[in-house]
Amino acid sequence: MINKIGVLGLGKVGSLVATLLSSKYEVVGMDQSQPEGKFPFKIQLGDVSKDETIREFLKDKQAVVSCLPYFLNIQIAKTASEMGVHYFDLTEDVPTLNAIRKMSKDSNSVLAPQCGLAPGFIGILGSGLYTQFSEIRMVKLRVGALPLHPMGQLGYSFTWSADGVINEYINDAEVIHNGERKMVNSLDDVESININGRQYEAFSTSGGLGTMCETLEGKVDTLNYKTMRYPGHRDGMKLLLYDLQLKNDRKLAKEILNNALPIVDEDIVLIYAAVEGKINGKLRRKEFSESYRRVNLDGKEWRAISWTTACSIAAVVDLVAEGKLKGKGFIKQEEIPLDMFLESHFGSMYETYKDPK
Repeated sequence: MINKIGVLGLGKVGSLVATLLSSKYEVVGMDQSQPEGKFPFKIQLGDVSKDETIREFLKDKQAVVSCLPYFLNIQIAKTASEMGVHYFDLTEDVPTLNAIRKMSKDSNSVLAPQCGLAPGFIGILGSGLYTQFSEIRMVKLRVGALPLHPMGQLGYSFTWSADGVINEYINDAEVIHNGERKMVNSLDDVESININGRQYEAFSTSGGLGTMCETLEGKVDTLNYKTMRYPGHRDGMKLLLYDLQLKNDRKLAKEILNNALPIVDEDIVLIYAAVEGKINGKLRRKEFSESYRRVNLDGKEWRAISWTTACSIAAVVDLVAEGKLKGKGFIKQEEIPLDMFLESHFGSMYETYKDPK
């Protein structure tokens, strides 16, 4: 039974994850510095990079949610597993995913990485579409987290971790192409896409599919995930990371981008999924296309990227706590039924707060 939950990292997303979960559970958050504002949960300060700090923090918890940078998550997952504490995170990092999956084989608790927006909800959504087909030909998943009013060539603002964005732009992306599972270069395979009458570009990035390539290997001709941005963004990032070689100095790349791209209050999250195949012997195509903007929750404004990410991981935690998902081992996002997710206490936010057409 889950009664007490720890949330590590109280930034833009973590503070909302803890806020949401505190409406149903006893929640304690931890960060290295005091977050701004007032929150309905207890806060402890501590060095989240130290294992002894994490062990002390988790000793009275049944679950922990890591909203920390991806490079801290392997040790936290290992400690949680050793202590029998359910573990959830938002990582898009493939090596982190693989390490957590390996340790889950001997775990008596749930280990569920990649529970955010992409990977996360986009995988649950994709599965909800492709499971309607008897034969699957193509699965294409697209997500964009963008400033509502773009400025400059990059047309971007870091609404979440700069470390994570740089990581998914540099690491290779896994796809299925012509029925073959393979790795492709991130920032490549650029396409133009029109959402709600506005033009965007989409290109390959790492981690968005989570474990879906493994799940659908041998069952689909084409499977890919792409990030959506305003036109011109990809060329600017290609110049910065490759032509100027900042891919070899991620710290400097992070400093430059954080200095150049201020945080904005008005953002938009775009989600698009398309599946082609056969239903009852007939070739069909099913699509999902929605956009989301900032919302007011309990008198506080939350950016679109924050609440769409936070409600996704909160929903998965809640489904495990309610015994609707398995109680130990590794959870793939595409194993979570879409209807169950959208009917859940937190997952229903995707229905409640979608932009009116």
